[in-house]
Amino acid sequence: MTTLEKLIKSFSRLPGIGKKSAGRIAYFLLKSDPALCRQLADQLTNLHRLIIKCSVCGNFTEQDPCQICSNPSRDPSSICVVEEAQDIQTIEETREFNGLYHVLGGSISPMDGVGADDLSVAQLMRRVTENPVREVILATNPTVEGDTTALYLQRMLKERGIAVSRLASGLPVGGDLEYADRMTLARSFKGRTVM
Repeated sequence: MTTLEKLIKSFSRLPGIGKKSAGRIAYFLLKSDPALCRQLADQLTNLHRLIIKCSVCGNFTEQDPCQICSNPSRDPSSICVVEEAQDIQTIEETREFNGLYHVLGGSISPMDGVGADDLSVAQLMRRVTENPVREVILATNPTVEGDTTALYLQRMLKERGIAVSRLASGLPVGGDLEYADRMTLARSFKGRTVM
């Protein structure tokens, strides 16, 4: 296997990149300035050396605790629970939430052998017990696994007297009903609001 073939194979292992896209990336890099390749190589080399998980929320960061957890202007009484660290960036881009976060590290999936003990559920329960948390917002994905995880967390948090909410799900803004799948439409009806 040639160096180029090995590179294409490596790129194709990345999520969302098939063999054709991997080939396009490899050939682009071959034609580009070698300084770009060196810069990418340096950044990849430093990725695991410089980036760690926040000891409080589990977000990826270069400082511990992360910038969100150490920001005094954030509301510590509200925690938004997400499945993965990249979900934090998505929520932050909305500029609608000013509380703290907690990264579970996945979702409960018995079919894949992932239970609650495999996630950072114990750390979440410790956080809500040791801190004045008023509300926990469950922002797990609207999948069977995400719903199972949210239901599990809701039960545990309600036992501790914590208010629990879940992100609304349903029809996207600008979408047409005829293109909505049955599950999305059903969620939209269940989550409807009074006008």
